[in-house]
Amino acid sequence: MTQTRWKKLVACDTWAAVFLVLLVSSVAHAQAEVKKHQGPPAVPVRVALVVQDTVSDQITLVGSTEAIARSTIAAEVSGLVEDFPVREGDFVEKGRALARLRSTDLVLHLKAAVAARERVRANLLFAQKELARYTKLKHTDSIAARKYDEVLYQYQSLEQELLRNKAEIELLEDDIQKKTVVAPFAGFVAKEHTQVGEWIPVGGPVVTLVDLGHVRITTDVPERYAVQLLLQNPVRVMVANISNEPFLGKISAILPEGDPNARTFPVRVSLVNPGLKIRSGMEARATFNLGTKKNALLVPKDAIVTAGTNRLVFVVAGSVAQPMNIRIIGYYDGNVAIEGPIKPGDYVVIRGNERLRPGQPVEILK
Repeated sequence: MTQTRWKKLVACDTWAAVFLVLLVSSVAHAQAEVKKHQGPPAVPVRVALVVQDTVSDQITLVGSTEAIARSTIAAEVSGLVEDFPVREGDFVEKGRALARLRSTDLVLHLKAAVAARERVRANLLFAQKELARYTKLKHTDSIAARKYDEVLYQYQSLEQELLRNKAEIELLEDDIQKKTVVAPFAGFVAKEHTQVGEWIPVGGPVVTLVDLGHVRITTDVPERYAVQLLLQNPVRVMVANISNEPFLGKISAILPEGDPNARTFPVRVSLVNPGLKIRSGMEARATFNLGTKKNALLVPKDAIVTAGTNRLVFVVAGSVAQPMNIRIIGYYDGNVAIEGPIKPGDYVVIRGNERLRPGQPVEILK
């Protein structure tokens, strides 16, 4: 092959490569233009209808949490503390030993009582046989009536003595059992009142036990609102340092005496404490439903999106979602009462709204 022909072949290959690069670039540019005109892909979402309904007015007040059950556990018998297995802050189950008092003397008395009972049983068995023998002799007039009466009295006396022994044993066993002070309910040890080596008198304190399975919140409610509350009404409780989700409680008491200066009445709300997370003395916000009614727009709580200090919902118009700022005016079961530039019959996004952007196309799932 001549040098001239080789140069011509190389030039042809070079032009072919350039043409191929230009072709690929043109196709990629065309695809990009198509995607640009198509816009972002549709996001699958679920929606709910905005409805208008009559709801109760609400008021939110601040209160403090406290344990419903708080008890200073006392010893039923006196004694020297031999074992004290709990410490402040410990959680104890119902029936767990809180303290054990020395019971050596009672155990020895119990052994003596058991031995006396066995002796009485033996004597009673002999007396029973004697009574049976003398009963036969009496029927044949072979013995004097006085002798029979003596045997019968001896038998009955031993029966009563056996009963007395049994009662003495039960009393000693009960006293020994009381030497172990146990938790009457599950809870936290809030305070220790004794230590190993201390003498506890009858009724002496051992520990202070707090049951946090149920807690209550006491709030001072202005009288104009207190008269609208009813016992057992549901109450929405927020404990900010525990959870962003509300706890559901109920009004357990509306105290009859209020503060004449502030014109407020203490209202107590009780609620279950799942996981024992709420501690006594925490701040809580209780939202009460009042007797007055109003019309409001309701959306599911899942429709609310938090953006800093703002609250918004995504409203679907056609196949596009647009954010709209709203103001929350109340919570009602799983719904939220809102105010804003929306109207009954609008559709708001309740699933998939956390990844939406203004004007983004959406695909409504059935």
